[in-house]
Amino acid sequence: MDYKSAGVDIEAGNRFAELIGQIDSPAVGSAIGGFAGAVPLEVGGMREPVLLSSTDGVGTKLLVARRLRTYDTVGIDLVAMCVNDLAVAGAHPVQFLDYIACGRVDQHGLRQIVLGVVSGCEQAGCRLAGGETAELPDMYGPEDFDLAGFAVGVADRHELLPKRDRLVAGAPLYGIPSSGIHSNGFSLARKALADAPAEHYRMLLEPTRIYVNELSVLLAGAGVIAAAHITGGGLVLNLHRVVDPFVPVLTWDWPVPSIFREIQARGNVAEEEMCRVFNMGIGIALAVEPDQAPAFERLAQEHDIAIHRIGELRNG
Repeated sequence: MDYKSAGVDIEAGNRFAELIGQIDSPAVGSAIGGFAGAVPLEVGGMREPVLLSSTDGVGTKLLVARRLRTYDTVGIDLVAMCVNDLAVAGAHPVQFLDYIACGRVDQHGLRQIVLGVVSGCEQAGCRLAGGETAELPDMYGPEDFDLAGFAVGVADRHELLPKRDRLVAGAPLYGIPSSGIHSNGFSLARKALADAPAEHYRMLLEPTRIYVNELSVLLAGAGVIAAAHITGGGLVLNLHRVVDPFVPVLTWDWPVPSIFREIQARGNVAEEEMCRVFNMGIGIALAVEPDQAPAFERLAQEHDIAIHRIGELRNG
């Protein structure tokens, strides 16, 4: 017996690692294939620099990618789910790593995934410092795979969000639109759209929007006291994580992407359940100090950042 006959092709894994190292992008670190990767850490001007870290995956959106044989967007999703979490805490992402587990090293499919990861890192202004590709034939089928991502960011401690001591009843809430369903709620969405036309299924693969640049602009201005990345659990639950003990009261009157109404209609999903599971068109929610709201709106307009007024905080 040998390792290849047992299901693990070492040479294929090595070729894939070499392929990643050959990707021409400033977002790809120089230590790909080594035991650890280093990236420059710029903390000039920070009084008390701190490192923040986050980890996430793409979930069963991967089953949509496999069904459509389209793998170039889920890598962007993987980066987005991690770096958006850092950005709403007030950190700028500097380093990203990925973990790919698969039943078989498919050079073409995995390359598309990694190209998506690189694209996500380019959008977020961070660097792919390394990762791991694990061929696990006894745990995954030949076409099965799973993704996990890990991101590290840097921030000045006094600029971290949320600023709980400045939260007040009456603080307005704003939302930055999502690009669609992003990467949450797919166990429900896939079943609701199981018999839908192919174009609806393709809409599910719209990659998660990366908000690092927009948040960098908005947080640099005065007034933002809390920010939430709207992932699993929808708007209310994710806002609660950063505004407690206050309660977010939402208007629910902003434009909602059509994919959500397709899911609701085809799956006969109650409105309350839709709002509990999905982002419903808002990818990032922000709380702003009441007297800074006009300046916040002007800043967004000056930088062509679309925002919606979505509600306010009230006493719990």
